[in-house]
Amino acid sequence: MAKIDTQANEDEFIENVKESLDDAEKLLREAADATGEKASELRERAMKSLRRTREALYDTQDALMAKGRRAARVTDDYVHDNPWQAIGVAGLTGLLVGMLISRR
Repeated sequence: MAKIDTQANEDEFIENVKESLDDAEKLLREAADATGEKASELRERAMKSLRRTREALYDTQDALMAKGRRAARVTDDYVHDNPWQAIGVAGLTGLLVGMLISRR
């Protein structure tokens, strides 16, 4: 369920960024053709669109960093609660990687 929500949020974010960048590009093209006050207004609208996109990117970065910290904390708690299982998984992983490398 959480994975579906994450995918939906990711898709929505990507669409919002694309839409915002498309709007800014369109406004900047119009501003290049316009003169005077109209050009200034179009450039200002494009800059606002770019600022919104930057803020969305920063918000997403903050959310991803928080998720990463939570994942690291959960992993750390698991390893502290189950040290022998963690050692077993690490040893098995090392063994498998070693076998794959030695096949080359």
